[in-house]
Amino acid sequence: MNSLTSLRFALLLTVWATTWPTTATAQTTPVLPSPLSLGDVIRLASERRDEIQAARARVRAGEARPTIVSALQDPMISPSLDHLPFMLGGADVSFTIEQQIPLSGIRGHRRASALADVDRLRAEAGRTTLDVGLQAVNAFLMVQERRRTAGLVTEQLSFARDVVSAANARYASGTAPQADVLRAEVEVARLEAFARALVSEVRGAEAMLNTSLALDAEGPVPPFASLAFAQPPPSWSAIKTALTSRPELVAGRAEVVRAEADLEVMRDMFKPMALVRTGPAYTMAEGRGWMAMVGISLPIWRDKLHAGVAEAQAMRAMSEADLRAMTRMIDGDAAVAIHALQATRDRQAALTTDVLPRARMAIEPAVAGYTSGQLPLVSVIESVQALWLVQADLIAADTELGLAWARLGRAIGSYEAMIQ
Repeated sequence: MNSLTSLRFALLLTVWATTWPTTATAQTTPVLPSPLSLGDVIRLASERRDEIQAARARVRAGEARPTIVSALQDPMISPSLDHLPFMLGGADVSFTIEQQIPLSGIRGHRRASALADVDRLRAEAGRTTLDVGLQAVNAFLMVQERRRTAGLVTEQLSFARDVVSAANARYASGTAPQADVLRAEVEVARLEAFARALVSEVRGAEAMLNTSLALDAEGPVPPFASLAFAQPPPSWSAIKTALTSRPELVAGRAEVVRAEADLEVMRDMFKPMALVRTGPAYTMAEGRGWMAMVGISLPIWRDKLHAGVAEAQAMRAMSEADLRAMTRMIDGDAAVAIHALQATRDRQAALTTDVLPRARMAIEPAVAGYTSGQLPLVSVIESVQALWLVQADLIAADTELGLAWARLGRAIGSYEAMIQ
């Protein structure tokens, strides 16, 4: 009985050891929502990317800095043998505690400088989040473009094979030359080669999307939800209001505050530092007692102090100039982004409402003319290729529209305005 029990236990242990890694992997592997939307991509990128985790860790490290820089210097404990006679008949000894105390507001100004640096680090974390989101949006749109192109090529290939069948039928009946069949077969071969290449292009785009979401590059990517953007685009007044919260401007304003605090720190260097020393003492003549001493530093090297103030003033002027330049450039980027968005919207609308219907209308007359023997096969192929070109342009226009919205969201400092 004991042997049978041991055998059963060993068998269960073997099964558990064999299946446990697979189970653990399945539990730790994140599953993307299906269908995957643009909002999901932005959210997952902001939650999973290590760049954002590193930026947040820098913020946590910076949050400890104000306490460090505003603290008093460590006190000094000094046991002292003040007098020891050669005859070793006794000794004068003391035990003192020494503390330096600034007589200015330098500690508060150092704390203000460190707090401004924390604000800058938080803004940098926000900038990293925006950049990561833009990368994820670009990867999402590239996958969608490749997938739509692959679907279009599949439709084109089906139609091209129908044209080959029609050309073969007419060639068999003696109403079309063999060149028509060969020309149609060339088109099929071209589309088949394009379709084979698109398989790898789709997988490459999906690998980039997985990478942008901090997932395994070769992991599966679910179908996508249809894109829907906010209509109409935000007004310029709304954009100007939103620009004030751009992380770059927040960081620039924090740099100005920090430079101002550093300037006050340098001005406080002109004020002295107090020194307090006290503690018990013992002398052979008087016995036990208490000693105390008060000192004060003499900041007499005025050239060095004036140079420090001048350096801090120059750094403040530099920070203010950088902020003005950054504000101007951000306004320009937002203006360019809104005009580029309008241009892509106009192009996409023209392709959808005007160009694509006209291209489709040209197909039926061309096919009818070829069937009746009034038009050559090349007319059908040219009409179909014109339609395919317009459809490919529309896919590219849809992708450019998404990219334009993403660039506008990055310029504004938020992607919420682009997602409907």
